[in-house]
Amino acid sequence: MSTPALALRDSATMLRRNLKHMRRYPSMTVLLAGMPIVFLLLFVYVFGGTLGDGLGTPGGGRAAYVNYVTPAIILMTITAVVQGTAISVATDLTEGIIARFRTMAIARVSVLTGHVVGSVVQALISLTLVIGVALLVGFRPTASFGEWLATAGFLIVVTFALVWLSVALGQVSKSVETASNLPMPLILLPFLSSGFVPTDSMPAGLRWIAEYQPFTPIIETMRGLLLGTPIGNNAYFALGWCALIALGGYLWSKKLFNRAA
Repeated sequence: MSTPALALRDSATMLRRNLKHMRRYPSMTVLLAGMPIVFLLLFVYVFGGTLGDGLGTPGGGRAAYVNYVTPAIILMTITAVVQGTAISVATDLTEGIIARFRTMAIARVSVLTGHVVGSVVQALISLTLVIGVALLVGFRPTASFGEWLATAGFLIVVTFALVWLSVALGQVSKSVETASNLPMPLILLPFLSSGFVPTDSMPAGLRWIAEYQPFTPIIETMRGLLLGTPIGNNAYFALGWCALIALGGYLWSKKLFNRAA
């Protein structure tokens, strides 16, 4: 059997390991989806009426705001899964199982690939739950079937990029507690974007941060795909950021994993 075939087989084995963990602990997936759902309900039912009136869209109010904020909540779902990935990787490191894997005749990349693909699957499940709740509270996308497929592909790309970064963060952490805190900026960054209010309503300095950070073009691309708003160059910037984050996360993860135990 060739080396790529062996790596693929070992990666599939590690993926099954992570999927079994998900099946045995379904509460983790529910918990990861729970925080975005709480934020969705909070912003829609507590702040939605006032913030929706400030959007300047026809009708305004809560109905307009749920459509505006849902793409940001979808992104927060991915960042919540990213935090769970970092914790999972750190747990494997502190419990010694990765040290055991290093002594086995398996492709080294398969250990990390199993975590990455398993996290992408977990993210898709969480995203389905969150989008379902969003539809129940009034989210009304105008996307066609093709645009929904494009949205799903785009979300997989975003998840893939952020998960590779989280794998590196999990490896660089000295403890599980540290791993739970390091991805925190990824969870907070959507608040400093166009996710919850338009950037032109922000002070000049904060507006500059919001417009030039990676999550704003990602959110605007999702809005364009789901709601038909203008995308412009946001899709190119979003995919460029994803490529940069994925490549950086992969190279960093590989370097950390191959270092001496």
